[in-house]
Amino acid sequence: MKYLIVGLGNIGPEYVDTRHNIGFMILDELARQEGAKFYNMRLAYYTEVSFKGRSLHLIKPTTYMNLSGKALNHWMKDLKIPVENVLVLVDDIALPLGTLRLKPKGSAAGHNGLKHIEATLGNNNYARLRFGVGDNYPKGRQVDYVLSGFDDDEKPELPGLIDRSIEMIKSFVTIGTELTMTRYNK
Repeated sequence: MKYLIVGLGNIGPEYVDTRHNIGFMILDELARQEGAKFYNMRLAYYTEVSFKGRSLHLIKPTTYMNLSGKALNHWMKDLKIPVENVLVLVDDIALPLGTLRLKPKGSAAGHNGLKHIEATLGNNNYARLRFGVGDNYPKGRQVDYVLSGFDDDEKPELPGLIDRSIEMIKSFVTIGTELTMTRYNK
C-alpha cells in the first residue's frame, strides 16, 4: 500500500520554523526518526519511508504554499496513489496550539494551500491533519502571524505535538481515517 503524505509550507530560510511551515517540520522529524533524507525532485522535496509494510511517500512542495496543489497532483499521478491514500499536513489558526485534528475531507477554511489543492483536484475529498497554531494576532495581521515563528512559551510544546502528529500519520496509514479520528481527535 502506498500513501502520499504532503507537508505544507514555504521553501526558503525566512520561512523555516514558522507556523505556516508546521507541515514541513512534521515531515522533517518523521524523516529524521526513520533515517531518511529528502531530495529536491520535481516540484517537491521527496523521500520515502516504510511503516508496517506500507510505503509512505513524503513530499514538501517547493511550489510555495499558494500552489501546493500542483506538487500534490504531480506526485499523486506519478506514484499512482488514489486520493483516499493522501494526507495533507496543514497549520490551522482556527485551532488553539496543542489541538490536532484529522479530518477525512472539508473546506479550505481560508487556507491558501488547501484552496489550491481543492481547485487542482476539483474536490475536497482528501484527508488532512490540521495542526492548531492559535490565533493570537491583531485584526488584519493574520499573514504576519502565520509567517512568524512560534513564541518562546509555545516552543517547549512543539516536539511532543510533532511526535503526536507522526503517531497520527502512522495510525492513518495502518487503521484508516475513522479509527484514527476516534483515537486521536479530542
